[in-house]
Formats: sequence, C-alpha cells, structure tokens
Amino acid sequence: MSPLYPHDSPRLTTREVGWFFFPLLLNVQMMSISHSVINAALARASEAVTALAAFSVAMVLHIFVASPSYQNHTITIAMVRGRQSFRATACFILLMSTLIAALLALLAFTPVGWFVLDRLLGVTPPVAGAARTALAIMMPLPFVTGLRGFCQGLVSQTRRTGLISFATGVRIGALLVFLWLGYRHFEGSTLGAIALVGCVTVETVLITFFAWRICRIPGEGEAERDLAGVMRFAFPLVYSSGLQQAVPLVINAIISRFPDGTLALAAFGVVRGFIFLLAGPMRNLQQACMALMRRAEDYGIMARFADRVSIALGIMTLLIAGPLNTPVLGQVMGLDETMRAYIRWPLAACAFYPWLIGATHLLRGWFSSEHLTGVVGRATLYKLLLLLACWPALAMLPPFASGTAVAITLLIGAEFFETWYLHRQRGRLVSPAIAGGSH
Repeated sequence: MSPLYPHDSPRLTTREVGWFFFPLLLNVQMMSISHSVINAALARASEAVTALAAFSVAMVLHIFVASPSYQNHTITIAMVRGRQSFRATACFILLMSTLIAALLALLAFTPVGWFVLDRLLGVTPPVAGAARTALAIMMPLPFVTGLRGFCQGLVSQTRRTGLISFATGVRIGALLVFLWLGYRHFEGSTLGAIALVGCVTVETVLITFFAWRICRIPGEGEAERDLAGVMRFAFPLVYSSGLQQAVPLVINAIISRFPDGTLALAAFGVVRGFIFLLAGPMRNLQQACMALMRRAEDYGIMARFADRVSIALGIMTLLIAGPLNTPVLGQVMGLDETMRAYIRWPLAACAFYPWLIGATHLLRGWFSSEHLTGVVGRATLYKLLLLLACWPALAMLPPFASGTAVAITLLIGAEFFETWYLHRQRGRLVSPAIAGGSH
C-alpha cells in the first residue's frame, strides 16, 4: 500500500466528495457556457459558417499550443508546500507561459501559421486568415490562464472551491458585456477572440484577489521541491496535456478534407462546445482525487460518485440531442434546421463521453497522487499514435459518413483506449481487493 494512504486516515464520504467537486463542476459548466455563448454570437454573423469554422480552428490551435498551462491547477495542488515550492511553481508557470505566447506569435505572424492551417489542417483561405487574426488577439492568454490556474490551485488547497465557481460566474457576465460592446465594432472570429480574452482576464483578476486574501503559504513545508523538482513532476503532465489537445487538432485535419469539410469543422466545433459543457466537469476528478484521497479504499467511493454524476450528464446530452434539440440548438444557439439535423446523431453518441472522461481523469488523479505521472504521459501518447494510425486509412477510403460523424467516432474511440490503458496499468499495481470501484 502507498504511504500516501495510511490505515488510520478517516474514510472518505460521498458528501465530502460532493462539497469539493460540485463547485468545480459548476465552474467548468460556466466556462463551457462562455464558449457556447461565443458560438451563439458567431452563428448570427453574416458569414456564420466561416466565422464558426475559423473560431473553432483558432480555439483548437490555441488550446493545443497552450495546453501545458492547463495543468497549472494540478501542479500547484501537488507541489506548493512552502515558500520555496511556491516560488519554484510560479517560476515554472511563467516560463511555460512565455514559451506558449511565443508559439502563438509564430502561428499568427509568420509563414508557419499559413503552413499549419493550409497544408496540415487543410482549411480554406478565408477560414485560415480569420483564424490567424483570432490567434494574434489570443497571444496574452497564456499569461492570464497561467496565473488563473496557479491561483485556482492555491484556492483548491484550502478547499474553498466555491470561490473558483464564483469567479467563473463573473466571467460569464463579463463575456456578455464584451460581446455587446464589441458587436458593432468587430465581427466573426475577431469578436469571439476579443470577448474571450476580456472575460478570462476579469476572471483571473478576481481569483487572484481571492487567493491573495485566503491563502497562507508557510515558510517551510514538508517535501518541498525546487524548480528542477517541480519540472520533473510536471513534465509528464505537461506533455500529456499537449498530446491530449492534439487529438481534436488531428481530427480537424482529417475531417477538413472531407467533401463537407467546412460544414464539418463548424459542426464539430459546436458539438465539442456542448461535450465540453456536459463532460468537461468530469475532468475535475483528477484534482478531487489528489486533494481528497486518504485511504486506498477511497478510490472506490470516488468511482461510484463519478458513475452517478456521469450518468446524469449523459442523460442531459441525450435530451439536448433529442427532445430539446429545437429550443436549445435552435432558439438558444441560433443554429438553422440543417445544422441541427446534421449534428443530432453525433451529439447523441456523445452521451457515453462523460463516463469516459470521468474514468480517465479519476485514474489520472490516482497516478498523479502516487507521483507516477509518467504513466499518464504514456497513455496519452499511445492514444494519439492510435489516432494518427487511422488518418491514412480514412484519407484513402471514399467518404462513407459525414465528417462530423467520423470526428465523434474518432474522439470517443481515442478516449476509450486511454481509459482502458490506464485501468490496465493500475490493475497491475494494486491488488483486486484494493482496486475497488467500477473504473
């Protein structure tokens, strides 16, 4: 048994998991809503399909390049124990943010961007040009999201996760204000990018204020690490995060070459916005696992909790794809009848996705708690290699389904493989009696 889980630790309760998890669930839901709100605004633009496709491509590229900073929350929870590790973690986050901003500038202002968008992703020139403009506007985001993740990690250490949700709620209000102010001056993906940067900045300022007020960093802590130690722990998580975001990038590259390429890109962006909204909260199980687990048996309790939440989110996905298709996708999102019919079945297929995301991130949390982050990195690498292996076959075959249907099949298949691999590796490390749970 790992020394992280002593026998005399109090048993974890479902209530304790819920109090920690549900504010974070609300946080991800509201973050997801902000992306859907932007899509709803772009769906009402004069060139709606081009605007949606360009913003979708820009977001996929930005998320891929900036994905290492999305582990800042997890790294901060695991590493910050005193002032030395506080400074080391902050320095690591600043270094990563600088590198990410430089890569975004490369895509936005140099021929590298045209090569990636035209040759690799295969998008049309109007979509590529609008996407590069959006990427240029997003250049400050790595510093903003880096600070946000760092402060969210500090707040999570105090278990005051409700403050994180409150800051994100303010972000939604700020987004609506920025969209309203910018609607007459900007259009298309430019409007979306400006509104996104503005609202995330407001959120970051607020969560930084909360962290400054409630977090107290001791002068010295147990098992503190310097910058080199933080990098050794963080590197597998960082490259795993980057590879994770390469998945939708590769899928975009595959479907952009289908006969319905531009429509598929736009539709996949809308579907991804919804599954991020409905499955994204399950990613917080990684942080919950690291912050709450005290006994080996606690894993089974968290797994059963994850099953219940994921089933509820899956049912919501089916409702939006079916009975609520017109009011949600039509009246709220502003999608026309053709687009709604086009994404109905791919969205319904995503009802299984929340369970997969929950299982994967619960396992990722367990491995991170055991400081076995290398396993997490390998799982994501193998998933991406499997997806890349499918690319040549799909390129050679004649189109047999819509681009969006193929995209969702690849997305779910890749996630299923990662869940299976992590579960298999964990099973090799713990006895069947301790493994517990359905994940």
